[in-house]
Amino acid sequence: MIEMMKTIIPYISGLWTMPWILVGFLISWGWQFFFRQERIDFVMKKIGLIVLYFFVPPLVFRIFLDARLTLEMAEFVGLTCLTIIFMYVLAYLYARYHIRRRVVDPGSDKLYLKTLLTSQGRSSAFVGGAILAIKEWGVPAAIFMALMGIALFAVMPYILYRMSKREQRAQTDPLKLPWFLRFYPWYFSSFVVAAIVVHQTTGLTTKELGDWGTILRFYTALTIPIALYYVGSGIHPQDLKLIELKKLTGLIQDDQVEHWLWVRQIFYLTAVITPGIIFSIFGLLYVLNVIPGPWMAVMVINACLPITGTNMFLVPYGLDKRATAHAVTWSTLIGVPVTVVLIWIFSIYL
Repeated sequence: MIEMMKTIIPYISGLWTMPWILVGFLISWGWQFFFRQERIDFVMKKIGLIVLYFFVPPLVFRIFLDARLTLEMAEFVGLTCLTIIFMYVLAYLYARYHIRRRVVDPGSDKLYLKTLLTSQGRSSAFVGGAILAIKEWGVPAAIFMALMGIALFAVMPYILYRMSKREQRAQTDPLKLPWFLRFYPWYFSSFVVAAIVVHQTTGLTTKELGDWGTILRFYTALTIPIALYYVGSGIHPQDLKLIELKKLTGLIQDDQVEHWLWVRQIFYLTAVITPGIIFSIFGLLYVLNVIPGPWMAVMVINACLPITGTNMFLVPYGLDKRATAHAVTWSTLIGVPVTVVLIWIFSIYL
């Protein structure tokens, strides 16, 4: 059994896992002939929670268990924090710009701001997990994954909660954060802390664990194909129509002009503007030998990642559900191929 696991691990790691996005999409497409979309979305939310709680944290634990703490790692933590803050500030300024220009209906400005801010999150724990398989990128990618997880599932829900609380101050039943969103960031972080403590105090790695280490590597390797299946299932087949693409690009308009305007602006921010700025900054820093290649690769790839259906967990906090769903579908269609190409190019030339 152990030898079989060792044989299988390379095939559920790295770029070999990318076809699971297509598998997720095809199965989701097949389900729509037997179940209503609401039922499918409900099941996928459950799968998303299973991935977040039972697969992603052990994967990060394994990465940090095999990592040696250095000053360079601490510097990358600081750089990642600044980058994530910059991304959200950029989203805020982008939203405020459109609000000031009256592009958005004045009565919908808060809804627009919250929807756009949340859409700036990245699927670092899903599509981005594929880069963990590249040894030189593993630790920086795990650091980015951990910090983005805290930003998306702790900081952003708290911000949305405070904004919604002000809007609903007169209501007798104020909005409350679900327990799984309040608990997850600290649960997730505990795996990082535990791995660092165990490694620093005992020197243990997965190699020293013998067969148990192989079992841990196999179990955590399953995280990536499962997560990518989840991403693929988040692409709604009914949205993949030429007429929807024309609405997205503004070639045609219908009575949902504002809806498609929001989707288009989210798409431009997350798939064009943010990746372009991040690539320019970190590409220049790499050329000037200020940062190493793995840092540049992790930052740029994560900037190009799409958002995922995990954003739907935050809909109760005042997000526009339909705009979020359409943005997930179209950013995934663009972001995933770009991510695959970047992983391939950077893994060869950096």
